[in-house]
Amino acid sequence: MTENFPYLIVGLGNPGREYTQTRHNIGFMLVDRLTARLTARGMKVQSKAIVITAQHEGQKLILAKPQTFMNLSGQSVQGLVSFYKLPLDHVLIAHDDLDLQFCTIRMRPGGGAGGQKGIKSTIDQLGTPEFARLRLGIDRPPGRMDAAAYVLQEFSQKELLAVSETLDRAADAALTWMAEGLNAAMNKFNGIMEK
Repeated sequence: MTENFPYLIVGLGNPGREYTQTRHNIGFMLVDRLTARLTARGMKVQSKAIVITAQHEGQKLILAKPQTFMNLSGQSVQGLVSFYKLPLDHVLIAHDDLDLQFCTIRMRPGGGAGGQKGIKSTIDQLGTPEFARLRLGIDRPPGRMDAAAYVLQEFSQKELLAVSETLDRAADAALTWMAEGLNAAMNKFNGIMEK
């Protein structure tokens, strides 16, 4: 039985004001959206992450934004998993995904990193790819633009409107994962936002 364990949702991104509105930081943006929705309190720094605690349907939820920069995100994830002695079915990692159409949400139970360095770091640190992901589509870079430059580009004002709606759906998906399990969340939320 794992009912007494808290749940952990980690949004991946880069620390620093200059990265706040960039594509790579959509995981951080989701944690911010959940923090606001759940009126979470008690921000602290733990395991190289900004951590805030909330409650949802009687369960404790830990929201985290690693402060290590994307490529070392796994250090924070592994530290928090160890500290709270979490089973991996209580862990959800939210991150940007170049291979998904803009504003698509896809939850999955595990798999490879798909070139996402924060996920690669997390797999390396945890020693397994078996943890839930909430993938947030940001599209491929246009033309011959370098992917590394593209993910550090800020969303346009027009894109931010769609991103905001996507974050609302992603927050619903994350809370469904917590309350009803991954399969229920996948069935309800995987796919592109209806226009």
